[in-house]
Amino acid sequence: MLIVFEQQTGSFKRRVVLGIIFLPLSTTVTCKETSAVIIALHKKGFTGKNIAASKTAPKSTIYRIIKNFKESGTIVVKKASGRPRKSSKSQDRLLKLIQLWDRGTTSTELAQEWQQVGVSASACTVRCRLLEDGLVSRRTAKNPLLARKNIRDRLIFGKRSRDWIAEDWGNVIFSDESPFRLFGASGKKLVQRRQGECYHQSCVMPTVKHPETIHVWGFFSAKGVNSLTILTKNTAMNKEWYQHILRWQLLPTIQEQFGDKQCLFQHGGASCHKAKVITKWLGEQNIDILGPWSGNSPDLNPIENLWSILKRLVDKQKPTNFDKLALIMQEWAAISLDVARKLIDSMPGWIAEVLKKKGQHCKY
Repeated sequence: MLIVFEQQTGSFKRRVVLGIIFLPLSTTVTCKETSAVIIALHKKGFTGKNIAASKTAPKSTIYRIIKNFKESGTIVVKKASGRPRKSSKSQDRLLKLIQLWDRGTTSTELAQEWQQVGVSASACTVRCRLLEDGLVSRRTAKNPLLARKNIRDRLIFGKRSRDWIAEDWGNVIFSDESPFRLFGASGKKLVQRRQGECYHQSCVMPTVKHPETIHVWGFFSAKGVNSLTILTKNTAMNKEWYQHILRWQLLPTIQEQFGDKQCLFQHGGASCHKAKVITKWLGEQNIDILGPWSGNSPDLNPIENLWSILKRLVDKQKPTNFDKLALIMQEWAAISLDVARKLIDSMPGWIAEVLKKKGQHCKY
């Protein structure tokens, strides 16, 4: 880049070539290089007005660089400290403790509590302080309530099976019941939409009052899934019905998948599961129960993940009420052996997580 200046003295005009600066092609002059050029011209006796005529930089920038050089003797500009913080480190720690004491406190409420200790800050400032500590507002997760007995049972179950490997869990048959809505999606539904399209027809999931729901019961192991059983409408799951299902569904599956090899059967803590007639019948059939099973513990049963997979597969095809029931049965039968094995193989990790969290809920 060639820098040339013209100076007018009376009727005479003098052209002065200050020098040549070589830069790579497609490269612009950086801020530091620009400052160096301006200061070099200033030392040569050129005024700010003369330098601005060369269009090296805006006039205000040139005067600012020259002023900074006169005051500090360098072209390096000190970084501005920025606006001073409204709160001290101890006040920031207090804010964090208040938030951790009650996670549901809003930023507006926190700002009001903060003001009582002498910090006048907006809710936006409160959110910024919490963000510095990694505290971000999120929707609360919903899990079944765990009583002290549930937590104790979960820890007992975890300690008993902490040394089990995937092969050990492969000898367990997991069972459960799950509801399916005949209208609308059975699980969570996500859509991709732009701002303002919240109520666009393609982004809304229609609902009806009191949607009809069917209940299915099934079980699976590392060797695959069985056939689903549909609970008849307006029929309660009692001990007679449960024993009938175990006789005609569980026994043939055990014989088919395990033969004469001993296996464990898992079922929940429902009253029909714990009935004396059921316990006696399972003992007569030489079927050992995995347990004692803790109530309100869907994160310990891998079939819960299988239900989620099934509901996504069914909802993806957007079936009508008429053919949804048949589609549920079809998709369940199509679940691959690889999926079943992966869910069973994940059990050692879940047991370790339950013990790590001292019996509390885990993400499943």
